[in-house]
Amino acid sequence: METVDNLDLLLEVLPLPVREALLREPGLQELLEVVLDLGRPPEARYVAKTVHLLNNPVSREEIRFTVARVGTFTHDNRAGITRTLHRISAIRNRTGEVIGLTCRVGRAVFGTVDIVKDKIIEDQKSILLLGPPGVGKTTLLREVARVLADESGKRVIVVDTSNEIAGDGDIPHPAIGRARRMQVPSPDLQHTVMIEAVENHMPEVIVVDEIGTEAEALAARTIAERGVRLIATAHGSAIENLIQNPTLADLIGGIQSVTLGDEEARRRGTQKTVLERKAPPTFDVLIEIHDRYRFAIHPDVAEAVDGLLRGRSPQVELRARLDNGHVEITHPTPTPAAPRVEQSRPERHKILRIYPYGINRHRLDQAIRELQAPARLVNQPAQADVILTVRGQVKRQPKELRQLIEQGTTLYTLRSDTVVQMAKFLREQLADAFPEDQAALAEAEAAISQVFDRNRPVELAPQKPRLRRLQHELVKRYGLVSKSEGAEPLRRLVVYPS
Repeated sequence: METVDNLDLLLEVLPLPVREALLREPGLQELLEVVLDLGRPPEARYVAKTVHLLNNPVSREEIRFTVARVGTFTHDNRAGITRTLHRISAIRNRTGEVIGLTCRVGRAVFGTVDIVKDKIIEDQKSILLLGPPGVGKTTLLREVARVLADESGKRVIVVDTSNEIAGDGDIPHPAIGRARRMQVPSPDLQHTVMIEAVENHMPEVIVVDEIGTEAEALAARTIAERGVRLIATAHGSAIENLIQNPTLADLIGGIQSVTLGDEEARRRGTQKTVLERKAPPTFDVLIEIHDRYRFAIHPDVAEAVDGLLRGRSPQVELRARLDNGHVEITHPTPTPAAPRVEQSRPERHKILRIYPYGINRHRLDQAIRELQAPARLVNQPAQADVILTVRGQVKRQPKELRQLIEQGTTLYTLRSDTVVQMAKFLREQLADAFPEDQAALAEAEAAISQVFDRNRPVELAPQKPRLRRLQHELVKRYGLVSKSEGAEPLRRLVVYPS
């Protein structure tokens, strides 16, 4: 593989002392980014280490020196260097002054597409590249655009948000070949530019980086329905992540709850209410990028999703790039589904028997009814699976409670005697009975990952107030900010960088 990094152009925008210190460091080809924070020594971050370049702290003049030599910062606080793939991200104080810079090295790597080149050129199907941050999705996408435009002669348009794919400036980086590039004025307008590309420029292929909102997923479906091939990326480590993510599930056909007849339920060996795929997938093929050298290919997304929803492991093709450059292809045997008789047993949720000690029994009963939780209250401790009390009771240790603890009875302590705390206890103890909770939290986790990686707000799908509250709590634990926006029933969470 050949790498082009234009590192000299990045060095030119750095203050002279920082530039000279970098040139003295070995292994410059492994440099990932340079960090300039006001009042702190400058840092160079490599693949396996971080180096303090100087003892002297970065001054305001040095930050201004770099800011004056890069492109214009857009509202997402990103800039670049013309006709390079380098990205400069700013940190501002409350008055808007730049007080920190992350200068990330952008590299065009030629040859990454070889591991899946047959899928890109021969199949002519829409392909979704799935992987966590940092595994090379954008690098691969860039070369896909070049190969399709230059080698296959396709009319390719790259929808480029924040100039991640084709670099800064009005002339795109040579790494995308003859593909055309449409810049996105604001990240929240990516879906609009996707549709505009189809309507105005007659592309055969559209390339998009990081589909992350419901509007972008809908735009992708619209493009596919118009017969235009789509190559895109999304965050996640496996196809199961998309099934659990309500915002992006439409990319693989969407998931809906279906009630089966008695005979069909018996034939399948499942409960009567099951999850099924709602529509044809937007993408025909899904490629999981495990790292830069190991891929897993799902050649038929519809078949893979249907199988997973019915408890079957999907057919998958594993590819690995060996040290000699050759690609090894294997087809592991899927794990067979469990016998039907075994599948049907866990579908009925066990009733959790609760003995309330020193807490309001009426409130607990109200929480059970509101959640429709598989739980009931019992009158004797010996009948209970769990004793539920509050911290104050545990501190006082009354005789009866002390005896229950000594007998080994499971005890759960609430912070306070409120319906909210009781509902939280029920959801935690009976998580399998609340799939919508798990789906809402999975969507929030995916959004949190995108905010950390892209440093821009991410909008979630509309949810009930209770589910939004769970999402707010999760976002807070990660140190980010979230707000509920819109009116019911379309009120939804938006996650913002801290």
